[in-house]
Amino acid sequence: MTRPVLLVTGADLAPQALALLGDFEVVYAGRTPTEDDIVALCRRHDPVAIIVRYSKVGAAAMDAAPSLKVISKHGSGTDTIDKVAAKARGVAVVAAVGANAAAVAEQALALLLACAKSVVTLDRRMHDGHWDKATHKSIELEGRTVGVIGLGAIGLKFARMADAMGMRVLGFDPYATNLPAHVQSSDLATIWRESDAISLHCPLTADNAKLVNEKTLAACKPGVLIVNTARGGLIDEDALLQAVRSGQVGGAGLDSFAVEPMTAPHPFHGEGRIVLSPHIGGVTADAYVKMGVAAAANALAVLRG
Repeated sequence: MTRPVLLVTGADLAPQALALLGDFEVVYAGRTPTEDDIVALCRRHDPVAIIVRYSKVGAAAMDAAPSLKVISKHGSGTDTIDKVAAKARGVAVVAAVGANAAAVAEQALALLLACAKSVVTLDRRMHDGHWDKATHKSIELEGRTVGVIGLGAIGLKFARMADAMGMRVLGFDPYATNLPAHVQSSDLATIWRESDAISLHCPLTADNAKLVNEKTLAACKPGVLIVNTARGGLIDEDALLQAVRSGQVGGAGLDSFAVEPMTAPHPFHGEGRIVLSPHIGGVTADAYVKMGVAAAANALAVLRG
């Protein structure tokens, strides 16, 4: 008797996650699968479940897998899954919410500090033989205000780190309740107006695409720092680049981009006040295990009713 198939849209899964999936034949899509690859694998194997690591899963993939019951995200963001199509076909969509929260919040803090302390620029100058002590001044974050947009597991963990550094924390999330005392609930207008730094931790939706744009950046304090470890589509990249070049944005730390992998050359390349990382905020050895186990457990919970 053949085992039901579980498709992983990636090249691997943590051994601890695989240990939960002994009743299934696990099929891997490879390191960089395309949407067409996913559709072809669904047609060939008719999986009952898909664990989504990379690429998108749309209506075509679902139609190619009539036995499909659940799509489980290896992480917290489900924007790469067509949830409307899934609902129409009775396919559950679940996410490993919070599994990578520590990893992503730490990356956001690292990017904020890199911008405030000019870590990348000073490192490069030092390696070139310069000693800029007499001419450089960094930004002290204690006592400054950070706006946190999105107060899920990641945003709240980042907010706690910022509070521990002595920052005033403004938070915006229309769905968040029972906020901790160190997060001051605010509207977006207040966050644009009062924040010295802004960190994005919200999902990408049709309503908030290009939330950070020419108009909202103009409403910010001159020299504001922008950090994005959420989704690239939250930022109008052209507007951000112009704001960095004009000095309206003092620095940007970015871990996600409108198009991924980032095309080369890219307008951000060579901009000294933009610190880049390749969407690796949630990629740690610990998070790899946590997300894999949560994704597998979530899928099993649906399949077993």
